[in-house]
Amino acid sequence: MTKILTGGLGKAEVADVLTRLRLDGLEITLSNDMDAAIRLRAGQADYYLGTCHTGAGASLGVLLGVLGSGACHTFGRGVPAEQEVTALLDGGKRVFGFGMDQISATTPVIARAIAARAGRQP
Repeated sequence: MTKILTGGLGKAEVADVLTRLRLDGLEITLSNDMDAAIRLRAGQADYYLGTCHTGAGASLGVLLGVLGSGACHTFGRGVPAEQEVTALLDGGKRVFGFGMDQISATTPVIARAIAARAGRQP
C-alpha cells in the first residue's frame, strides 16, 4: 500500500480528487506539513502533496527544511506531464507542491505516476 499525505490549504480537495480516481494501492490521509515531515522521515508515509496559493511557499517550507531539496519539488502553478512526474519520482522526489488553482489538473497526473510506479515495484 502506497501512503500519500495531503497538506496545505487545499488538502481536503486534493484528498477528494485522489479518492475519486479510485487508483488501487493508494492510501490517502489528510495531514499538515510538520506531521508529514515526521512521518515521511520515519518511513510511515511515502509521498506528500501540498498546496498553497503559489505551490512553492507554505506548501513545502517545513518539508524542505526537514527532508531537504533532494526529496522536494514544486510545480508552482504549472501542470506537469506524467513523464515529468515519473522522472522526478525516479530521481527520489517524494514531496510535491502545487498551486490551489491547479488541484483538479495536477493531482491526477501525480497520482497516476505514483500508482504506475508502485505497480512496477516488486
